[in-house]
Amino acid sequence: MGTTAPKAIVMDDVAISRALTRIAHEIIERNEGLDDLAIVGIVTRGDILAHRLAERLKEIEGIEVPLGSLDISFYRDDYHTHIAPEVHATHIPWDIDQKRIVLVDDVLFTGRTIRAALDAIIDLGRPRAIELAVLVDRGHRELPICPDFVGKNVPSSRSENVRLYMEEVDGRTAVEISEVLPGARIGSAPLGGE
Repeated sequence: MGTTAPKAIVMDDVAISRALTRIAHEIIERNEGLDDLAIVGIVTRGDILAHRLAERLKEIEGIEVPLGSLDISFYRDDYHTHIAPEVHATHIPWDIDQKRIVLVDDVLFTGRTIRAALDAIIDLGRPRAIELAVLVDRGHRELPICPDFVGKNVPSSRSENVRLYMEEVDGRTAVEISEVLPGARIGSAPLGGE
């Protein structure tokens, strides 16, 4: 298990939907449209958010942007401590060279996941630029990583988990804060919830 019952629900499905719509508008404004833009989600929940974000961009601009998913399992700096990491497929069926990539993740914490994702993307080619969109920024950075687009800043302590649950894998959609039990891992919600 690893966490207790939630202390707080900081975003429900309506708040998450509104945040994604706002982020979509910010992406369009910052990039002056969608030319050469592509969306890449970090599996699992970042990938689900990326799909929702691409849908919002299409609703607003009428343009379908290239969409991909990125597995960073073998790029993580703690890879050697996982005996059997859960491996997913990276699926980027288009050339990333000279694209403006918006990398999407759920909760930004130490920055180590994003560092791994940047390494994985650079191994695939040379994008013109990479921007970072996260649903939640909870602080506590250990690396110089700063998001370009944020759904919500959620101040938290290191003894708390800030987790996104998605209907597609968890049966509910919400961002929740809960206490971490002694000896448990801080990080993303396991697939299928607790």
